[in-house]
Amino acid sequence: MDGQSRSARSSSAARFLLILVGAAFLLLVGFGGGVAAMWVLGPDIKGLVATTQPQPTIADEQEIAIGEQLGLLEQIWDILQAEYISPEQINSQEMVHAAAAGFVSALGDPHTAFVEPVRAAIIEEDMQGSFEGIGATVEMREGVLTIVRPLPNSPAVRAGIEAGDQVLEVDGRSLEGLDIMEAITLIRGPRGTEVRLLLQREGIAEPFLVTVTRDRIEVQITEARMLEGDIAYLSLSEFNALSTQQVRADLRELMRQNPKGLVLDLRNNPGGYLQMAIEIASEFLPRGTLVVTEAERGEQNRELRATRGGQALQVPLAVLVNGGSASASEIVAGAIQDHGRGALVGEITFGKGSVQHTHTLSDGSSLRVTIARWVLPGGRILNGDGLEPDVVVSTTPDEVAEGRDVQLERAVEYLLQNQP
Repeated sequence: MDGQSRSARSSSAARFLLILVGAAFLLLVGFGGGVAAMWVLGPDIKGLVATTQPQPTIADEQEIAIGEQLGLLEQIWDILQAEYISPEQINSQEMVHAAAAGFVSALGDPHTAFVEPVRAAIIEEDMQGSFEGIGATVEMREGVLTIVRPLPNSPAVRAGIEAGDQVLEVDGRSLEGLDIMEAITLIRGPRGTEVRLLLQREGIAEPFLVTVTRDRIEVQITEARMLEGDIAYLSLSEFNALSTQQVRADLRELMRQNPKGLVLDLRNNPGGYLQMAIEIASEFLPRGTLVVTEAERGEQNRELRATRGGQALQVPLAVLVNGGSASASEIVAGAIQDHGRGALVGEITFGKGSVQHTHTLSDGSSLRVTIARWVLPGGRILNGDGLEPDVVVSTTPDEVAEGRDVQLERAVEYLLQNQP
């Protein structure tokens, strides 16, 4: 290639990169379509503003500054294209994603985030309450993908996979250096297809292969049972698209048994959809009761209230919480506490008092933007400070090792001691 061709290609690539990054940033900061159009069409921004706006406003000056600052990215792109020693390692998509993530992280809000396409797809799939794969929860332990728990009646169980198994390879590809989302993407796949996992198991000297036939996995996010003393127990692990349906079905069965009290377990529930929180809170609070107030930018505060006659309005109630109870969990627990409907038992909650809106972007990535803060019925705003339980109960490693759930034991004791 001659120098002129390389220059043209570099300039074209630079404009392409700049357009994508500029569009993502302008979307984030909320400038209108007119600004984006000006940037894509490429006129001189200073000249255009000077012609149409003889007396520039603060917004105009910000737009000019952004245009100049984004020009830095074009300079960087051109330099890298021309000088970087390994040009084959230059990946425009990865660079755009990194730039977008950097824009968003500069806000300093951990809940406003850019999520690249692979992670965005997994998160969205999980929030729908089902996925296609082998059916096992996993985590990274010292850089190795490890099976935490095969889900009941799942392909993983049928294939003999056990908790603690380390996954070294998927279909012959090593997982070394991959993060957890990249590894999960390799393991998941269409129902009926096979995936070969190279596993390392404690007590077995050599790694071994297991072939698993993928299936559709319906995530069981609730657990319901009767405890001693005629106390009902209902746990909820997240507020996804199926949460309300499953909670209502479980409550229907539990309430048929006329329990003396009910334990709602929201420990380690990270939250989810706000609407699900309102609907589930409505099972415990009378219709019309204030659940939470949204304080949104530039809008009047919006009160969200219990929407229907719930199934558990009178039964004595205790809610289990801990440091893993966040967001939607804190909305439900906080509303119950503020209205005196039940007692919180356990440890202080996470303390997330904001609402995010997720935008799906053109390449499948997503942008989560904090759009509102929420206020509990009693006026509390959780901004790093969680909910303080009415009955504080901590757990010790020894109790966990013994299989004791002292927080649940204390919640049952509380309900039996506070009968109407």
